[in-house]
Amino acid sequence: MEIKKLKGFRDVLPDEAPLWQHMEAVARRVLEAFGYREVRLPLLEDTALFRRSIGEATDIVEKEMYTFVDTGGNSVTLRPEGTASAVRAYLENGLHRSSPRVRWYYMGPMFRRERPQKGRLRQFHQIGVECFGWAEPEADAEVLAVLWDLFGAFGLTERLRLEVNTLGCPTDRRAYVERLREHLRGLRDELCPDCQRRVDTNPLRVLDCKRERCRERTAEAPLILDAVCPDCAAHFGRVREILERVGIPFAVNPRMVRGLDYYNRTTFELLAEGLGAQNAVAAGGRYDGLSEALGGPPAPALGFAAGMERLALLLDPERVTGGRPVGYWVVRGPEAADRALALRRSLAARGLGTEIDLAPRSFKAQMRAADRSGARTALILAEDELAAGTVTVKDLATGEQEPVAADALAAYLADRATTPQGEEP
Repeated sequence: MEIKKLKGFRDVLPDEAPLWQHMEAVARRVLEAFGYREVRLPLLEDTALFRRSIGEATDIVEKEMYTFVDTGGNSVTLRPEGTASAVRAYLENGLHRSSPRVRWYYMGPMFRRERPQKGRLRQFHQIGVECFGWAEPEADAEVLAVLWDLFGAFGLTERLRLEVNTLGCPTDRRAYVERLREHLRGLRDELCPDCQRRVDTNPLRVLDCKRERCRERTAEAPLILDAVCPDCAAHFGRVREILERVGIPFAVNPRMVRGLDYYNRTTFELLAEGLGAQNAVAAGGRYDGLSEALGGPPAPALGFAAGMERLALLLDPERVTGGRPVGYWVVRGPEAADRALALRRSLAARGLGTEIDLAPRSFKAQMRAADRSGARTALILAEDELAAGTVTVKDLATGEQEPVAADALAAYLADRATTPQGEEP
């Protein structure tokens, strides 16, 4: 029986890989320009990390985590999100003592056993940003600016809407959750089965439900924005003031909540046109209490995660080039093939990729392969070229060709790589 990939997982093949490399390269450039440094975290963690951080009553912990007992009898989980791992690393490596104010970013796969659909897979990838050590609203504004400019670097901001809200402090949130629960109990029978259960376990998640009947029934629910304390209201007001001053467009959505237990104060989502119900391409917020929940000292922090699969849906892959060879070798005889390998190595050391068919083929078959390869040039090496110490370079767009000294080939191809195809270098 043929073995196939698991449901909700996918292969990224070479034709699509340049788009992913582009997303990663742009993200690194933007985030490092803002002073964020890359951190690489384990894919597998102690299950207790996510139970304590995300919350026992969340859908992620109850239904979506890939959890198993390893051969040592330990319960371990493939990470469903990155923030908990980042805080664990921050505490475990003593940064809360030695360097409490840090800016981190990471990229990589996360795992949740959700129903696969457009832009949502069981293995999905995120660009994550975490900012530790600042309780000030200026940190919230910086992270929101980083998020906006990250998507701006992809040319997408005209298609996006930034929504912000505040969840207040833990005292505000607890009082609001009880008030919301009492309101929802009167509507329980009109909600979907999942939300009927959430009324008791996690009523904030009811407000986040995408089903139309639940959205209609909760339209008159109390707003947390009306219940926050003066300090939290002032914090949120300052965040909005900064965003307005620096020209980042946003809208306050008083019904936006985060279902994960660790969020407090500022919370936000970046929404995109054209993605249907799953239109959030990034989301995040402040999580000042997460360090204490994991056994550490108080440590203010906030961050966001951007979904790379959803970002890819917004980008035009035709505008992303990369991964194509600058030349395709057409050789005659084993001596020419050996010489081509030596030249390929010297070109690769200069970052110039070339391809060759390792099986013996006719000259015509190799030229057809060169045309199909996407390479700009055919690099012809036969008896005459071996004797002269040259390579015949043929432009596959114009058909023009010329001999190039083998020791000058790297410089010649590097010059051609920056010249529009079909034009003279």
